[in-house]
Amino acid sequence: MDKELQTLQKFYNIVIEFLTNYSFQLLGALIIVIIGWFSAKYAYTLLMRVFERNHFDSTLAKFVAGVVKMLIFVAMVVIALGKIGISIAPFVAAIGAVSLTAGLALQGSVSNYAAGVLLIISRPFKVGDTLSVAGVYGVVEEIKLSYTMLRNEDEELITVPNKQMIGDVLVNSFDVRVVETTIGVAYEQDPAKAIALIKEVLSGFKEVSKEHKPVVGIAKFGDSAIELGLRYWVPTKSFFKTQYEVNSALYAALQQHHITIPYPKREVKILGEKFDSKEV
Repeated sequence: MDKELQTLQKFYNIVIEFLTNYSFQLLGALIIVIIGWFSAKYAYTLLMRVFERNHFDSTLAKFVAGVVKMLIFVAMVVIALGKIGISIAPFVAAIGAVSLTAGLALQGSVSNYAAGVLLIISRPFKVGDTLSVAGVYGVVEEIKLSYTMLRNEDEELITVPNKQMIGDVLVNSFDVRVVETTIGVAYEQDPAKAIALIKEVLSGFKEVSKEHKPVVGIAKFGDSAIELGLRYWVPTKSFFKTQYEVNSALYAALQQHHITIPYPKREVKILGEKFDSKEV
């Protein structure tokens, strides 16, 4: 019991001595940390106001302001540690080692963030544009630093890592998507009449883009039909719905105007030889 009391007394004496010698340094360090905290918050708020006033991208603005806030606070903590005589060299070395290890472990995530910054700065697309990338397509719903959210016609949300946006072929058709198809008409029919009829049907659909005018013409001459090519643009969110409705309307119009859509025909000839058989 006496030994424990002596140990406690020694600890108490050390604490009192430390507070006596370093009380002002501790108070100064605490004040520096508090000033650093409020300074960091003020810098963040000020930068956000400047970015909003200049219509800066909100995602990048928050990222830059957050980095500045963190750097200011860390710098003030370092000054505070130096104030009470604690060497920061071991901390810097440890942070460097941890950062290197984390960087190697999170190479994919880091590349996604770097790609996100490049996307926000270069702005190859914006919210509302239609993108086709990495085998998927959809309307841009949200752009984050590490990924981009697309929404397709089925109301599915597709998450695409930003490194795919930078490293892959990116097709931006803005708010529409092109429909490409063909219709075959018989060689006995007048193709000009069929083309005019198709254009008339397309013009009756409000979903078909008027800004991008439909393109209709002879695509090629097939074995049993003249193949007419159609290219028209529709909103991405009703791509398949509009395409199916247009196909039904085109079929009905061609039938009404007695324009034949021929089916493939094949003429098969069977050639044979007659042999006389003899019993041996």
